[in-house]
Amino acid sequence: MSNDLPDLRASHQDRDRVVDVLRVAAGDGRLDAEELDMRLESALSARTLGELAELTADLPDVPSAQGKDVLLVDQHGGKYVREGRWSVPSRIELRTRECRVTFDFTHALVTSEVLRIEADMVHGKLFFVGAKDIVFDTDGLNRTYSKLKFRSKNTTADPRLRVELVGTLLHAKVIERRS
Repeated sequence: MSNDLPDLRASHQDRDRVVDVLRVAAGDGRLDAEELDMRLESALSARTLGELAELTADLPDVPSAQGKDVLLVDQHGGKYVREGRWSVPSRIELRTRECRVTFDFTHALVTSEVLRIEADMVHGKLFFVGAKDIVFDTDGLNRTYSKLKFRSKNTTADPRLRVELVGTLLHAKVIERRS
């Protein structure tokens, strides 16, 4: 991000980049949980590139999430299943039409505290299996003729993983199943 134009308006992508830098810094032990929360809140409400630059000025640059840190599921029809011993990335881009998607966390290797799922799902179902110590945040989800079926509220004291579901569901269901 350039400091040359600090008054230039920030885009969603600019904010997302700063959020990634802050999460990596917290994972490296550079920020404690309280400071991370404060900076994340500021990043998500920042209006200019200058405001964003201030939030990461005392942190080293990190490459943005690419390759194995992002799982892209782009499918029309059929099924997509991740099960067994799979490595959970920090972000999943879910672009499906008329598709059934299952993420089974029973034996999954979770390497991040937060999994962000950016959904664009039409006429489909998304299943989470074996997610008893996982909490779900669906505040960023736009739903049209869609349902969420979670077995319990997000009351886990020390969750293994926090799943942030954002994006759009159209005629879709998100269902949590215990293994």
